[in-house]
Amino acid sequence: MQRAIFSEEHDLFRDAVRRFLEREVVPHQHAWNEAGSVDREAWRKAGEAGLLCPWMPEEYGGAGGDFLHSVVVIEELARIYESGFAMPLHSDIVVPYIQAYGSKAQKERWLPACASGEVVTAVAMTEPGTGSDLAAISTTARRDGDQWVLDGTKTFISNAILCDLCIVAARTGGEGTDPHQALSLFLVPAGTPGFVKGRKLAKMGMASQDTAELFFEDCRIPADHLLGAEGTGFLMLMQKLQQERLAVAVTAQAAAQQVLADTIAYTKERHAFGRPLTKFQNTSFKLAECATEVEVGQAFIDRLVTEHMSGQYLVKECSMAKLWQTEMLGRVVDTCLQMFGGYGYMLEYPVTRAFMDARVQRIYAGTSEIMKVIIAKQMGL
Repeated sequence: MQRAIFSEEHDLFRDAVRRFLEREVVPHQHAWNEAGSVDREAWRKAGEAGLLCPWMPEEYGGAGGDFLHSVVVIEELARIYESGFAMPLHSDIVVPYIQAYGSKAQKERWLPACASGEVVTAVAMTEPGTGSDLAAISTTARRDGDQWVLDGTKTFISNAILCDLCIVAARTGGEGTDPHQALSLFLVPAGTPGFVKGRKLAKMGMASQDTAELFFEDCRIPADHLLGAEGTGFLMLMQKLQQERLAVAVTAQAAAQQVLADTIAYTKERHAFGRPLTKFQNTSFKLAECATEVEVGQAFIDRLVTEHMSGQYLVKECSMAKLWQTEMLGRVVDTCLQMFGGYGYMLEYPVTRAFMDARVQRIYAGTSEIMKVIIAKQMGL
């Protein structure tokens, strides 16, 4: 079906994003995969090209666009199978916390640098013993005069090695405090004494995205590095997780679309027993099933993005999208990989990397099981 959510301006932006990625990303993908991280220079170039935080108001150095510009970036990254250049994490998950809850001084200090690529961000929620249960976070922050002192460990943090600024969730409420009022968020710059970046973690997929542990040991930050009001961290996380899960769903949808398109092209060219693979009924039926799922998913995502931009409360729907789109991606990429036979097991083929990258989509930003819990609660069950 024809997509109707993008304007001519978005189409022009897509052309610019595509040219940038072909010029500045595609030639370096293999090297980045080998290194386990993206070059810092690529971040600065992305900022110069207006690809970072494209929705940010011009007064803070942004392009004054909207979330659809971010959707374009997400989709174009999927088109080239680039899962490690975490622009969506930076632009649409981390920086919005500063935009929404930061003080005027915090915005003026950090937002322009986030848009230019001079500052790369990360968010530290997950801990070794705490995944989706944010109320169980054990990292602490205690007030000491005009400073906050952080102690704790975070893990599975994307952009951890590259980050210049990390938003850290820590417990500020004492024993007996309501868990939902005990968390606060803090802006912790890299280089702060006591903020230690740990080992880079070896992962199954997303080879060029640096993921690591973070340690906070008597880490002292100025009192004005508290983001928002003390004790409102859980509420802020819940509010922003809606867009985070939507961004993951958009990523999964775009990845499924690209894998399917490339598989159709491959099966038309690949011959077995004297005819193209597409002429075998099993192949055509399987691809028809995948195409149906992708088409249905796109219609849902496009409507959801439109409603999200209007400011609607869509916790249930975003959780549904995160659940369905990531599970759908798993089904589609597994089916498509099978079409490649032995080549589907070779890392030189994009479908193989897509298969590995897809698995974590059902885990981060809330597992599929957690999405079902949220959906059920929103249904009053």
